[in-house]
Amino acid sequence: MPIYEYRCLKCGKTFEVLQSIAAHPIAKCIYCQGKTKKIVSLSSFQFKGNGWYITDYKKSVAPDKTKKETRPKNENKKTENAKIN
Repeated sequence: MPIYEYRCLKCGKTFEVLQSIAAHPIAKCIYCQGKTKKIVSLSSFQFKGNGWYITDYKKSVAPDKTKKETRPKNENKKTENAKIN
């Protein structure tokens, strides 16, 4: 559950409340019962790097793994039979 910050319009105190996203905003101050206003607070997480999927999270494909040598199925069987004989 997220933590929301409220500021009292009467006494000016700021307080935090842990409540669900669907919960109604707090209407009364917990200190003086005055009217409150929900305020925007700083986030508690940080982006590292550039913060973009393409540069930070996407897995890069090594150039050696992209090209595979393929042989026809018949050719593989002929070489395996030749080794057995």
